[in-house]
Amino acid sequence: MKLPRPSRPSGGDLVAGTGVALVVIPQSLAYAELAGLPAEIGLFASALPAILAAPFVSSRYLQTGPVAMTALLTFGALSPLAVPGTGTYVGLAALLAVMVGAIRVALGLVRLGRLAFLLSEPVLTGFTTGAAILIVSSQLRRLFDVPAGDGGVLVSGLTALARVDRWNWTAVVFALATAIAIVAGRAYHRRFPGVLLAVVAATALSGVIGYTGSTVGALSGDFVSLRFDLPWSSVSQLLVPATAIALIGFAEPSSIARTFAAEDREPWDPNREMTSQGVANLAAGFSGAFPVGGSFSRSSLNRLGGATSGWAGAVTGLVVLAALPLTPLLANLPTAVLGAIVVVAVVPLIRVDRIVTLIGQSAPQAAVAGGTMAATLLSAPRVERGVLVGIGLALGVHLLRELNVTVDGERRGDVLTVSPKGVLWFFTVPSVDRIVRAELAEHTQLDHVEIDLGGVGRLDYTGAAGLARIIADIRSSGVTVAVRNVPPGAAVAAGIHLTDD
Repeated sequence: MKLPRPSRPSGGDLVAGTGVALVVIPQSLAYAELAGLPAEIGLFASALPAILAAPFVSSRYLQTGPVAMTALLTFGALSPLAVPGTGTYVGLAALLAVMVGAIRVALGLVRLGRLAFLLSEPVLTGFTTGAAILIVSSQLRRLFDVPAGDGGVLVSGLTALARVDRWNWTAVVFALATAIAIVAGRAYHRRFPGVLLAVVAATALSGVIGYTGSTVGALSGDFVSLRFDLPWSSVSQLLVPATAIALIGFAEPSSIARTFAAEDREPWDPNREMTSQGVANLAAGFSGAFPVGGSFSRSSLNRLGGATSGWAGAVTGLVVLAALPLTPLLANLPTAVLGAIVVVAVVPLIRVDRIVTLIGQSAPQAAVAGGTMAATLLSAPRVERGVLVGIGLALGVHLLRELNVTVDGERRGDVLTVSPKGVLWFFTVPSVDRIVRAELAEHTQLDHVEIDLGGVGRLDYTGAAGLARIIADIRSSGVTVAVRNVPPGAAVAAGIHLTDD
């Protein structure tokens, strides 16, 4: 039964939204740095987007804000165009969010939310695994507090891992303690604020011991301000990555919403969700932030906290807004803590085991997943190219399946039974013709042919037309033909009869 949706926040929304805010504040700092932006911009991405998306959401649990995958896509799109962290880079990030938002709103309004199903499961598995590996690699230098190395993300991460002599062991302790606090807190209770406690304790301890390693640094504590002076001249440069993020980045929130809707036996509208995510990104862009998406961990926490409507997300945004003046207190927070927060969040996305399992289930689909993962790793930081490769591989596998048809022939006395298996269309129908003609030529006593279509997955118009011509040719030689187990709707295709009169 569909639950009524309240027109105003309930007590459950207030509790759940506040609980999520306590998690998103430290997470947003980490994800902003992952995107190559100053940490405090993550707070802006957690405020207005969540508030303005609330009236439009379809899922009452979906929490919108900074997420690791979209942050990585943002970094990949912008790092070739500007130096991360600079004013130019920040402006491009805001413009990118506006463009992502506009594309999503447009897709939602024209009811193309079904594009959420564009990416197949193997492509998603390969991409998320590859992207998660890259994210972990990008955070290794923060965990060990070593300077960024030369080369790509993977090379830089491996360099940080290998240079043990340059590790800041105090930073390593901070990172380990943070990871333990988060994991142990979740094991104790899913609502235990392990992230918040780790951040508060690390910030306080850093100040007490006079930690000299890398820290978040001064945060302005300013309120969100709207800005419309974006670098509009760069729209053409960002059109392709914005489209990629709009589609790829929607896979996560749509998956979250579909999962919860199925579990609660509630309807879900992908067009409405696409629109809500578009509004959220428009809000992020015009508040000087970067592209945002739906968070699985925070949405799960929101659901567990008792949220009853989408207004829980608005509560989260309001709490973040109220907390902005207090953020300068986080100046002493070690960046190793932020690195640990990101790593703990994305490690579960590394599903190499799923790819290995696919090998036994479907070797072609395993190749799609593995190829997508490899392409994502090799194309870093332009990881959206990995998805394009994955889509190409998926289409290639589909085409090969369409081209592959097996035809078994069995003789019983003067009767030849032909059983094609696969998809029959104009390219594969000749396989049936070749088998029949070869058997009739070799065994002249055959005077009756039965074509069993029970193993045919699909028989389209061109396939039916081609098969009808083959049947007519065989009959012209004096051999009778019967067709059995004709797929529904294919017995007569535009007046082409497949059955024997």
